[in-house]
Amino acid sequence: MGNVLKDSGVRRGDRVALYLPVSPLAVAAMLACARIGAVHSVVFAGFSAEALASRIQDAGVETVITADQAVRGGKLIQLKQVVDAAVEKCPSIKRVLVGTRTGAQVKMGPKDIALSQALSSASTECPPAVQNAEDLLFLLYTSGSTGSPKGVGHSTAGYLLYAATTHKHVFDYREGDVFGCVADIGWITGHSYVVYGPLANGATTLLFESTPSYPNPGRYWEMVERLRLTHFYCAPTALRLLLRYEDDFVLRHDRSSLRVLGCVGEPLNHEAWHWFNDMVGEKRCVLTDTWWQTETGGIMISPRPSAPDAPVYPGMPMRPMFGVNPVLCDPNGKVVEGLGVDGALCVNSVWPGISRTVYGDHKRYVDTYFSPYPGYYFSGDGGLRDKDGYYHITGRMDDVINVTGHRLGTAEVEDAMMEHPEVAETAVVGFPHDIKGEGVFAFIVLKKDLHSTQEEIISDLKKLVRTQIAGYAVPEVTLVCPGLPKTRSGKIMRRILRKVAANKPEELGDISTLADPSVVKAIVDIFNAHRTH
Repeated sequence: MGNVLKDSGVRRGDRVALYLPVSPLAVAAMLACARIGAVHSVVFAGFSAEALASRIQDAGVETVITADQAVRGGKLIQLKQVVDAAVEKCPSIKRVLVGTRTGAQVKMGPKDIALSQALSSASTECPPAVQNAEDLLFLLYTSGSTGSPKGVGHSTAGYLLYAATTHKHVFDYREGDVFGCVADIGWITGHSYVVYGPLANGATTLLFESTPSYPNPGRYWEMVERLRLTHFYCAPTALRLLLRYEDDFVLRHDRSSLRVLGCVGEPLNHEAWHWFNDMVGEKRCVLTDTWWQTETGGIMISPRPSAPDAPVYPGMPMRPMFGVNPVLCDPNGKVVEGLGVDGALCVNSVWPGISRTVYGDHKRYVDTYFSPYPGYYFSGDGGLRDKDGYYHITGRMDDVINVTGHRLGTAEVEDAMMEHPEVAETAVVGFPHDIKGEGVFAFIVLKKDLHSTQEEIISDLKKLVRTQIAGYAVPEVTLVCPGLPKTRSGKIMRRILRKVAANKPEELGDISTLADPSVVKAIVDIFNAHRTH
């Protein structure tokens, strides 16, 4: 694969976009980029053509690697068609390498190269490029609270070292283990704990292409039995979905090979923790509920490594990783000392896996992660240090919501919705959701003299968000309001909207300082009417 890339004109330092199913081909493409010194940018194969195009443009990509189709949960996804639509918007693209997943007939244009053909005639000897420690290994785009998604850049040496070290020690990896992480390679968890961490340690690693409930809710546990997985690492969303089904979907499968369970993506609630620990792990596996981020490269806080008999408490990551020094800060940037305290979760140390930049915009990197609390890395999450000194994560502090483990900036959804010609204003917040963790809740103000009904507009808005971003970003609830709660300086008070969306009208607090307090009562009335409807 490295030779195919080189023969096609890809050079060291070039950015290569991957829009692929979770597959051996995708892993080969990532490692081939690393081998020749190109920088890969994997884009989750559920993103729309617009979202793919924006990432291609931001990174100055000339090469895309894709496949004919993807198969997910029994559905076919037309990857090549999405890439074709994205490439139309991206004059920088010189070549598109098209792999085979289903063998479907796809339209091949002048820039397209059939990958299987190119691979069959390429040499199998490809000397690795000599890289500097700080050369970029990959870019991964992540949503922020403002503006477009940012291309987080990870370094060759530091990232690889951190991914390998955390994989080995957090999960107690031993030779001969079969490591099962069911994350998509389009996210950082797939990079660190499906590809780079396990492979750097010589582990056998799992590629999971399907969904947790296809063809039935026993899919994960059938796989554990069939492949004799020793580790199972997944997201809380999947656990909350699966615990609603009969226990027989778990019990009919032999899970005796499992030694370590893991969880990542958002705080794990107690009910899901106990079901995972007691039902799936039979109370004999270690459960590591981990906290980390795209920007940290690897796990930062986790119950293990620790003394074998050290306690593991439900629903919290507990202990910092080697060399990681978490601190909690108050709104004035002052470190909060002692036990039983909370604050903004920051890190007062540097670790090998820390991202090095936001591609093409280093100022944004500094502004986002180091300016809010000078002298510290700011995670964007809130944290609590309990009476025993262990850490809980209390959730995001900014306008980023966590939908089914996907990080989504509310500004992205608002921008997409504002493209509708009949929408005057919009505000998007997260609200608690039993399965997804958080759902997307949109408040919209329409222009006067409408040509469409409210139902038609809401339907249009769903299509817009699906087309601009992805299916998981589509609002679960959209309320049409007469106005939005604003301060006298014109700032939308999203705090109030979050309380309304969470159905906590008694917690709205003082609204007398708003430019028009009556708007809040109107919104609450509309919300209540929507609920009863």
